[in-house]
This record gives sequence, C-alpha cells and structure tokens, in this order.
Amino acid sequence: MAFNLWKTGAAFVSTGMITGAFGAHGLRKAPDITPASIHAWETASNYAIYNGLAMLLLSLHPRFSTHRFAGPAIACGGFVFSASVWGLVLARERLKVLGPVTPMGGMLMIAGYVSLIL
Repeated sequence: MAFNLWKTGAAFVSTGMITGAFGAHGLRKAPDITPASIHAWETASNYAIYNGLAMLLLSLHPRFSTHRFAGPAIACGGFVFSASVWGLVLARERLKVLGPVTPMGGMLMIAGYVSLIL
C-alpha cells in the first residue's frame, strides 16, 4: 500500500490539536508539571500540526506527492520528535531513554524537508 500523505497529515493535525488542548487544560492541573514542561508539550503539539499541514500540502503537489523519501521522513521524524517529547513530559523518570531519541526525530524530519530542495 502506498504511503498516504493526506491521511497521515490529517492524523498529525488532529493529534496536535488534541494534545495541544490537553496541554492547555488538563496537563496544567497535573502535579509536578513545570512551565518548562508545558512549553515542551506545546512545542511538540505545534510541530505535529505544522508537519501535518505540510503533509496535506505535499499530498496536493504533482511532483512532491510521490517523493519516495520526503513524506515518510517527515511523518516518521515528526512522530518520533513529538511522541518522545510528550512521553518525557508525562513520565520523565521512566522514559528518560527518550531524551536522546528526540533530536534523531528532529533530524529525520529536517532531512525530509531538505530532500524536497534536492
């Protein structure tokens, strides 16, 4: 089955909106949540929305919609980046292994965008 940028982009946007709403309303009330944690959560939610919108736009482009690397790299990198940040905010001590994973997701995401230039 071909990689579906439209559906993946829509899933990213909706996930970013849901997690953003949770961060704005539910997470702030949780114990041990610092302003830095809220900021990290917001960043991860925003990146999910931005990447989702980018995938929606890419899916409409005649040449880039079939790019073999860009869409999957943006999706995988964006997922790893945002999910690892959310995991660290919710359970830093149990999931501290995710700390070094976050930048790897960011680098993969960036590589997807750079590949569109080449």
